[in-house]
Amino acid sequence: MCRWLAYSGAPVLLEDLLYKPRNSLVMQSLHSQLGAETTNGDGFGVGWYGTSEEPGVFRSTEPAWNDRNLRELAGQIRSSRVLAHIRASTGSPVQQTNCHPFRHGHWLWMHNGYIDGLRTVRRDLAVEVDPALFPDIEGTTDTELLFFLALTYGLEADPPAAVARAVGFVEATGRRHGVEFPIQMTVATTDGETTWAFRYSSEGRSRSLFHSADVSTLRQQYPDNPVLHQLSDDARLIVSEPLGDLRGAWQEVPESSCVTIHGGRQELRPFSPTVPALAA
Repeated sequence: MCRWLAYSGAPVLLEDLLYKPRNSLVMQSLHSQLGAETTNGDGFGVGWYGTSEEPGVFRSTEPAWNDRNLRELAGQIRSSRVLAHIRASTGSPVQQTNCHPFRHGHWLWMHNGYIDGLRTVRRDLAVEVDPALFPDIEGTTDTELLFFLALTYGLEADPPAAVARAVGFVEATGRRHGVEFPIQMTVATTDGETTWAFRYSSEGRSRSLFHSADVSTLRQQYPDNPVLHQLSDDARLIVSEPLGDLRGAWQEVPESSCVTIHGGRQELRPFSPTVPALAA
């Protein structure tokens, strides 16, 4: 499996997210507390929004704890919306084109989990991708395939509905091939203005996912905590596992849920797949 974080709020240095917390993402690459594997060393990636219309992406097959270029960049790049990911491969090759987050236009996408029986269902899933989008698939992961299915089903118009249709198609296809539990996922995606995160699995036992509590409330509870005073009121984090142990700072995202973050507003809704008509 993998570990990831999604940040939005006032611009912060990448190192404040990736290195400084007690249980930072770089620390989790060596010593994950809640992941399926303790070590996530099959590459990493970070995507951020800066001065260009499209986000910047830096991806590497090096372990995050051992990449000096990441350390250098993290001390220089400041952004108000960041997606970062450390990878533990479930079978696809360790190569740059398989590292998250994936980018298409102004969209970023990352995933922790897997599509079960991918070898059996890959062709059916790939054929469903919009022919105009298919040439942009560069890697071999189930994550990128799921991303392009969501794009095919209208990610740019209605992300929750598009992801519901993509997951519904994966489940319908898998079960047609005899796969009992076709998908396991926590997914984050953003267009640079809004972030959506999903926690879902066919088995109903999804990988861990948490969202941060309201910063202004935490400041009232911990007036002497200097870290909280460095964060803007609209700062929000969604993470595979908490970055620290401050009581009340992290709340678990419920099973089968979608979290939407826009500005300082955060909304939690139930999520369930929708089987597209043709698949049904």
